[in-house]
Amino acid sequence: MMGGKVSHEYMLLTDVGEDTIVLCRDCDYRANMEAAPCLLTNEPGEIAPLEKVDTPDCKTIDDLCAFLKINAKQTCKAVMYQRNADDSYVIVFIRGDLDVNETKLRNYLKAEVHPAVVTEDSGIHAGFTGPIGLPAGVTVVYDRSLKGIEWFATGACEDDKHYVGFNIARDVGDVAYVDVAKAFEGGICPVCGKPHIYTSRGIEVGNIFQLGTKYTESMDMTYVDQDGSLKHPIMGCYGIGVGRLAASVCEAHRDDYGPIWPISIAPWHVQICSLRADQPEVAEQSQKLYDALTARGVEVLWDDRQVSAGVMFSDADLFGVPMRVVVSPKGLKNGTIEIASRDKSMKEIVPVDQAEGFVYDYVVKALQKLECRL
Repeated sequence: MMGGKVSHEYMLLTDVGEDTIVLCRDCDYRANMEAAPCLLTNEPGEIAPLEKVDTPDCKTIDDLCAFLKINAKQTCKAVMYQRNADDSYVIVFIRGDLDVNETKLRNYLKAEVHPAVVTEDSGIHAGFTGPIGLPAGVTVVYDRSLKGIEWFATGACEDDKHYVGFNIARDVGDVAYVDVAKAFEGGICPVCGKPHIYTSRGIEVGNIFQLGTKYTESMDMTYVDQDGSLKHPIMGCYGIGVGRLAASVCEAHRDDYGPIWPISIAPWHVQICSLRADQPEVAEQSQKLYDALTARGVEVLWDDRQVSAGVMFSDADLFGVPMRVVVSPKGLKNGTIEIASRDKSMKEIVPVDQAEGFVYDYVVKALQKLECRL
């Protein structure tokens, strides 16, 4: 979409991702489904005469396979689209067990398309469409998955009729095969050649586009090279999806109660929970701790609402602040303050006069581990 021929995406693999990623179990091949080639092996089948047969109400591949008692790999199905520009029909013929990759199709056609609405006057027989007998003006695309197969069942372009024994080379002639199919589980890896392709969902958190000279040529932007010649600059760009990045962090760092923010990007370093902030001693000690930590560069969220401890702690879990400091009447009576980490790895009861130093040192050390500082 940005232009250029190469882009690199940085993905977090997660079941809730909006993208589908194609990977190999045996090597480091990884690609977005939109760009991954669909590689497979075909069984040619035995050549047989072309025969038109009755297939009542067999409008889907599943119906046809059940009726003819064949495998979907032995069928050639038609997937219909229309160009956005003029609503002209585009029909993709593809092996019956595969799906069309619409991004690949758009790139091949160099045009935007949408699923077809087949009208009665189109001359197309939806559910029974095949390569023989199509009306004029239809753009036909043959997917590479059909190459090498010598026996197909496919539509006969008549209602309730299909061909069996269909052979593209014999019955249509030489055609151009292009890759417009989605990669699939068990497909062949384009790098190591093993049939160990699988898919996963992912969130794209960043990308790099190698734009080449697409824009500088169109704008006639030039510079003088060291040899005195005019050349077009080579461009590139990158982006980080801040919203997706935040969602990815929450997906990767969480528990059943909410996010656990890494301290380097947390909205606050520390949350002070004041239980019974209406009591002067609790309010005074909370204010003192808040002011001291803030003065030293610690980012503090102070919750002094008049709510129960359960509500306050539940909300604190939802905020996901890395460190929680609990100031309560019971603790102050014993001269202590409770300090705990959001990830439950640390919980300490600290004397009141040591609380500020304990919290500050903990935050500094946590940031240093990530090569960050206040």
